[in-house]
Amino acid sequence: MNKINKKIGLWEAVSIAVGTMIGASIFSIFGVGVSIAGRNLPEAFILSGCFALVVAYSYAKLGSKIVSNAGPIAFIHKGFGDNLITGALGFLMWMSYIVSISLFAKGFTGYFLPLAHIEVSPMSIGLVETLLIAFFTALNFFGSQAVGKAEFTLVIIKLLILGVFILFGLSMINISNIIPVFDKQHLTGTLNASVVFFLSYMGFGLITNASENMENPKRNVPLAIYISIAVVMFMYISIAIVGIGNLSIPELIQAQDNALAVAAKPFLGSFGFMLISIGALFSISSALNATLFGGANIAYSLAKDGELPKFFERKLWFKSTEGLYITAVLSLLFALLFNLNEIATITSSIFTMIYIFVLISHYRLVDECGGNKTLIFINIILLLLVFIALMFYQWQTQRAAFYGVIVTFGGALLREKIFRYVTKYHKS
Repeated sequence: MNKINKKIGLWEAVSIAVGTMIGASIFSIFGVGVSIAGRNLPEAFILSGCFALVVAYSYAKLGSKIVSNAGPIAFIHKGFGDNLITGALGFLMWMSYIVSISLFAKGFTGYFLPLAHIEVSPMSIGLVETLLIAFFTALNFFGSQAVGKAEFTLVIIKLLILGVFILFGLSMINISNIIPVFDKQHLTGTLNASVVFFLSYMGFGLITNASENMENPKRNVPLAIYISIAVVMFMYISIAIVGIGNLSIPELIQAQDNALAVAAKPFLGSFGFMLISIGALFSISSALNATLFGGANIAYSLAKDGELPKFFERKLWFKSTEGLYITAVLSLLFALLFNLNEIATITSSIFTMIYIFVLISHYRLVDECGGNKTLIFINIILLLLVFIALMFYQWQTQRAAFYGVIVTFGGALLREKIFRYVTKYHKS
């Protein structure tokens, strides 16, 4: 029992965040990224990393004082109290994790089946998705330390693979390809790309969702947040330089989903294509593992606070991670039954809204949790502008997702209203 409940160390916490941030998107992001930012893609990653640090400042301050596996929802609850909005945001965050797990399962299957020369069919897709989620659910069953150790191993392998890509790629880049352009079109594209890719850094929040399971969380939570963002910023910027330095802009745009694998061919040949494909499998696995752990912790924390039915809180079998099984089953159902591409874009808006409420909570709790009130206020304004820019981008390019965000937030508020009414009725 003691072995199961051992705490996560600093570097295991960092690997949980890095594993989520450098997930499936890094291997398919360049075709889309270059089409938005052009040769300014590295600068877009720098800017989006700065946006992430704006949020990280409040996460670090709050996370060192409020130790809870509910993470940002605990921060918002502390700042705003128990009300309709905080309840709706908590439920939305949990559902966002479920959708993310489902997307990771689909992404893994998309890489694995061609690599293993298995015919793509509804049966083969469903079988791989089921086995993948079942495997990581079993791993999470053995507790936080097992998750942390597995995550550390997966992330090391992933970083080594990407390190090979960066090391060999930097020696072959065409310098003229990576010189940024600062005309109006490219500056607009850089800003749009930074808003879209800002959410590629959102995995650092998972550190706060594991704070109750961490050694010395008051010290390690802030430290792990800043280290993980620094590592990911370095990797994103380096990979972007190698990508646009070795392929022309039209070639990267044409490659789309496997642009990174195609970019490896000029200096690593067909071996590079295979290496990046294997790296994608490790990346997706680590992201799924970390997100499942975070989602299960949120489900349990919400149940304790009365925001989910009490059976989510039940301790099952050997006191395994509460909420794990229901989170895993719902994730599998989403993966098997739904096309999640448009839903995924909606989760981006949900996380940004949660970030805004975290920053406002920090502003209200600054005397208790520490921080510079003026800086927090500036950060809130900046993040509001990011949210507006994101919604404007969705309005221009993904109109269905724009309306979907409105419907999702409205539906969550309605669900929370009904849940509170029913709960109050049964208690009376």
